[in-house]
Amino acid sequence: MRNQGHPDASWYAATRSPFADLPRLEGGTQADVCVIGAGFTGLGAALELARSGARVVVLEAARVGSGGSGRNGGQIHTGQRREQPWLEARLGADAAMALWGVAEAAREHLLKLIAENRIDCDLRPGLIHARHRPGGEAEDAAFIDHMDRVYGCRRYDLLDDEALGQALGSGVYFGGMVDHGGGHLHPLNLTLGMARAAQAAGAVIHEESRASGWRRKDARIVVDTARGSVTCNQLIVSGDGYIDGLSSQIDARVMPINNFIAVTEPLSNPGILPGDMAVADSRFVINYFRKTADNRLLFGGGENYVPWFPADIAGFVRGHMTKIYPQLSPARITHAWGGSLGVTMNRVPYVRELEPGVWTAAGYSGQGVMLAPWFGAILARATLGQQEEADLLSTLPCPPFPGGRLLRWPALVAGMSWYALRDRFG
Repeated sequence: MRNQGHPDASWYAATRSPFADLPRLEGGTQADVCVIGAGFTGLGAALELARSGARVVVLEAARVGSGGSGRNGGQIHTGQRREQPWLEARLGADAAMALWGVAEAAREHLLKLIAENRIDCDLRPGLIHARHRPGGEAEDAAFIDHMDRVYGCRRYDLLDDEALGQALGSGVYFGGMVDHGGGHLHPLNLTLGMARAAQAAGAVIHEESRASGWRRKDARIVVDTARGSVTCNQLIVSGDGYIDGLSSQIDARVMPINNFIAVTEPLSNPGILPGDMAVADSRFVINYFRKTADNRLLFGGGENYVPWFPADIAGFVRGHMTKIYPQLSPARITHAWGGSLGVTMNRVPYVRELEPGVWTAAGYSGQGVMLAPWFGAILARATLGQQEEADLLSTLPCPPFPGGRLLRWPALVAGMSWYALRDRFG
């Protein structure tokens, strides 16, 4: 089910920029660094390595951007996946400040990456956080004040019920806030643009070359595929929700879950998202939505935790969409698809040196658009001996799922079901 190329039903695939198929790996080859996965993390690493003069080979199981990087909602959330007060309480003020610096660097890196490489990915500013329950104004106001006083971040504005309703064209939420540093984009075109930049810098990318594992040979690492192998000095394992099965250490802490998106026909109602910002709500299983460059509503809603997708993805998502926009009940859905993302127990990314010379970053838990390209660059620098940022990220607490790989699924389903009920009735 996973990694079978770009989903045919995806609006992203229908509107992607041209990108020629790349050859699969045939036979043996050599590299300074091998990268598994041609998504945001892997391509971010490949670009950084190639520009540093390293010989880098990227192995992609299907097509560039065919995993979560080319299927997601395209939303840019600033900061780490967990808010700064959460990090302060668990890691201390100094570490939280350092991690904020990493997140800010990730944001600047993304904007620079798009601008310098002239990547046409429909980048647009603004992200609204909408509260799905009444109350919470004081908590949002305190967060905005804290970010201003402690971090000097003045990009957030509070929205009352009326202002939020006008911004969304829907009255079902109870206020929220705007992150003017956030935004949205076309993630598949961003991924393809990163691949072109990495190739131009000298990186070699092989599609349809699934890594089956790695092994040690003398002082080097050999990464095997069905038709070839890469012998390298160091290895970066990326792929987020599509890594499943490559490493027991990653599997214990990063679990793939499925999320679903539908896109409507072009909107005739100018009152829906008139300011063209992206939106994410406060549910544990969030709804997220935005307008596309051709004036459609792209809506993400609902998850499942099994190795298959619903038979009718459009109908599955429509139920969530029409609770927020009942006026779109008669609207035609032109595209609907699913994809997998990696989540961790506490929703912080898992960044580690798994063993000497083998690095990973995964479990972005929905925040990969902004963080993953930069985390890839951080891992690249770690392979070159510059480990300070990777060491900082490795301090993020990321406990294993209870029960190990075999029992994590029923535990997750039970937990998610409880949160879904809380979203609905709490």
